Amino acid sequence: MDVTTQLFDAVQAMMLQWGAYLIVFAIIVGFFRTNWFKGKLGEALVNLAAKLRLDKSTYHLIKDVTLRAGDGTTQIDHIIVSVYGVFVVETKYYRGWIFGSAKQKTWTQSIYRRKYSFQNPLLQNYKHVQTLKKLLGLDEHQVHSVVVFIGDSQFKTQMPANVAYGGAYVNYIRSFTTPVLSLEQVEAIKQLIHSNALTRSLKTDRQHRDYLRDKFATPEPANAEAQTSEMINTCGKCGAEMKLRTATRGANKGQQFWGCSGYPKCRNVMPYNAN
Repeated sequence: MDVTTQLFDAVQAMMLQWGAYLIVFAIIVGFFRTNWFKGKLGEALVNLAAKLRLDKSTYHLIKDVTLRAGDGTTQIDHIIVSVYGVFVVETKYYRGWIFGSAKQKTWTQSIYRRKYSFQNPLLQNYKHVQTLKKLLGLDEHQVHSVVVFIGDSQFKTQMPANVAYGGAYVNYIRSFTTPVLSLEQVEAIKQLIHSNALTRSLKTDRQHRDYLRDKFATPEPANAEAQTSEMINTCGKCGAEMKLRTATRGANKGQQFWGCSGYPKCRNVMPYNAN
């Protein structure tokens, strides 16, 4: 084998090696840029803000809780328990300008002059609050709803005090300074939540997703095609596009619902008539 052939083989091997590195690098970069990863990163930042800015001896963080509610389940991103009350935190990942008010059924997301509708997160969090109130036997003044937006978003309307961007939600929680629970009640509440929470698993997530799909699936309107093209929902969990899907089993088989295009990494669903 002459020198030229050896040199060619060495260059070829090096190119193959670098090509493999580039493929791996592209996969990693692509993963970091997915809406699912951004959503998970945002939830981690919400957790970090609580750990850094809330005294651990006073505020107790419980993450990713799935509870039984009626004939189904409900999932709560974060629960913070303290003598100042139980704070139910719902995290939303959105980009663009956000418009909304406390009593509106849907809020609006605007990106480069395009507008998208999504469910009022305060109304969505209402069920979480009611489920915890019933489970824990607490009154209205002892359980508080909090909504946290993450991602490259900006509020363009006056938001309620319990809707915040990023770590600013901690300020709202710390604004409660009058104890409404005893230390004994705080410990009992923590144990009650842990004992009633379903085991974290893919099976639990799948069952919750199936419950929501069957519950919120509604018959497709006659103008469904036009509605789909004019109004595309955005996933409140990861920010990806919501796709119009059809239930394939259960009581609502054949009916329509909005499902996250990031499935199976994101299993968020919405009722078709939420728009």
